[in-house]
Amino acid sequence: MHAFVAYRAGDTTAYEGGQVTLDPMPHLRRSPFGMIAWPLLSFLISGGGWMFGWASAPYDRHWADRNPTRYALMSASGPLANFLLVGVGMFAIHLLMGQGLLVLSSAPRLDSLAIAARDGSPAIDALAMALSVLVSLNVVLGVFNLLPVPPLDGFSVVEGLAPRSAAGFFQTVRYTPAYQFLGLAVAWYLGPAIIGPALGIAVGVLYAL
Repeated sequence: MHAFVAYRAGDTTAYEGGQVTLDPMPHLRRSPFGMIAWPLLSFLISGGGWMFGWASAPYDRHWADRNPTRYALMSASGPLANFLLVGVGMFAIHLLMGQGLLVLSSAPRLDSLAIAARDGSPAIDALAMALSVLVSLNVVLGVFNLLPVPPLDGFSVVEGLAPRSAAGFFQTVRYTPAYQFLGLAVAWYLGPAIIGPALGIAVGVLYAL
């Protein structure tokens, strides 16, 4: 989505690199460590408890400096796509509940916001899990990436909307690895306090539907 919005906004860097696609291979080739190696390592380190990874789309820094509002829109497009997928997943759950195939879980978890209404249907069980993960994961990703700390999308949104007089500050932060690590540490600390209520809102919306 970052690559697509940048392309539509006048930056062809990601398009020329083959990034405007749902095919995962160009993205895997660009970020093999963040998309393959580190998710597997984090899964093993946590004993199968969680995975962490990342990816990015290339963009023209000069284009971003000339078009700060478009840069902010490009940066926001990833989390906005996450929230769009949350809506798609919740709408699908709502429709399947109306058909009597799913019910909301009495003890919702990330992979079981909704469960099969009747026992003995592996396909419906798998569909319920897939939709639950679709909603939960995209809430987590959307909220986490909107935190206004480097190197997350939320920081880039703030950078694009900030007065040009602050450009020097953002440039310093962007090119100083220590700030990137500090930002991730802050996000990792604050994330659960924000993501938990966001997931609660998603569950509340499902109950309201």
